[in-house]
Amino acid sequence: MKIKVGIMGSADDAITEGVGNVLRKTAEKLGSSIAHKDALLLTGATTGVIRIAGLAARAAGVLHIGISPASNVSEHVEEYDLPVDACDAIVYTGFGLKGRNVVLVRSCDIVLFIAGSVGALNEFTIAFDEGKIVGCLLGTGGVADEAAHLVKVLGKPTKAKIFYDEDPDRLLDKCFAALE
Repeated sequence: MKIKVGIMGSADDAITEGVGNVLRKTAEKLGSSIAHKDALLLTGATTGVIRIAGLAARAAGVLHIGISPASNVSEHVEEYDLPVDACDAIVYTGFGLKGRNVVLVRSCDIVLFIAGSVGALNEFTIAFDEGKIVGCLLGTGGVADEAAHLVKVLGKPTKAKIFYDEDPDRLLDKCFAALE
């Protein structure tokens, strides 16, 4: 059975120039790196760097499954304003954003973070509490860069294994090694 890798992070489409170009290239490399591991990709079927990584993964031959907060495709597009073009299939949970996050994180063998704001923080705390293998792509900002501090602040021991790296390939190598 293929390993299920989830990408969590910034769904913000307003990526600023300069930083945005670097972040965009990093997201594309992350998507391509998953193809080298012959894994399945799970995301929140969303926008921003998550969509960019998902499109790159699909272009490299990865099966990309989106987990939607909506009940159906029209709600996904019209109410949540989310795209359908980056995923091969979308599971419509009908659980809203926070409920979708639980389903998404629990469905992953490895949970990766690239940048990220409040939604990614929610996903991180779920992954941490659930004892998941977590990879944080350093240098991308947000939750990915602050995760080590968050773990100290949370102060709760869990079975989570958290890895940090600036390179998507090395980060995935660390996370896959932890599965063995």
